[in-house]
Amino acid sequence: MHLTQQLELFPEYTVTQLLFKDVKNAADLRKKAISGEIIGALINPSMVVDPFQVLLATNKALHLQKAGKMKTRSLFSEIIFNLSPTNNISEAFKNFGISDSDRAVQVVLVHADGERNNMDDIQSKVDGQQIPVHRVSSLSNIAKIKKLYKVTPQEELCGSLLDAVVCRMATKDVL
Repeated sequence: MHLTQQLELFPEYTVTQLLFKDVKNAADLRKKAISGEIIGALINPSMVVDPFQVLLATNKALHLQKAGKMKTRSLFSEIIFNLSPTNNISEAFKNFGISDSDRAVQVVLVHADGERNNMDDIQSKVDGQQIPVHRVSSLSNIAKIKKLYKVTPQEELCGSLLDAVVCRMATKDVL
C-alpha cells in the first residue's frame, strides 16, 4: 500500500509515501499539519502524475535543507514547493497542498536512520481508504497538470507527461 524508498544521494534518509481516497477529514488534517501535529507533507494527488515526481521533490528539498538554501520554513513545505513549476510559494501551496474540501491526500514522510517512522500515526489520523501509491495516476487531473506545467502536444510526442513534469520541476531554478 505504501511506498518506502531510500534516497540515493542521502542513503541515511528514507521517504515513505501513502495515498488515501474518500478522505472525509481533509480540513482537520490540514490544521494538524500546520500546527505540527502531523510531521509530513500533505499533497493533493490530483496534481501528481507518478510517485517519482514526489520522490524528486523530496530529494531536492532534502538537498536544499542540507545546503541551507530552502525557500520555505520546513522540509515538508519545501517538498510541496518543489513540486511546482514556478517559484511562487503561495501558488505552489494552492496547487499542490491539500484544501479543506479535498477527498484524497498523498502523505510524504521523511525519516533518517534510527528515527521512528510515524506511518501508523498518520494512518490513524486519516479518515479515508488507503490505496496503493502506484495508483496515484487514477486520481490525477491530467488536463490541469498539462495546463499548469505548460506541456505542449509536440512535447508529448517525444516523451511522456512525467518526463515533461520532471523537466519543469528540475529546471525551475535555472530559468
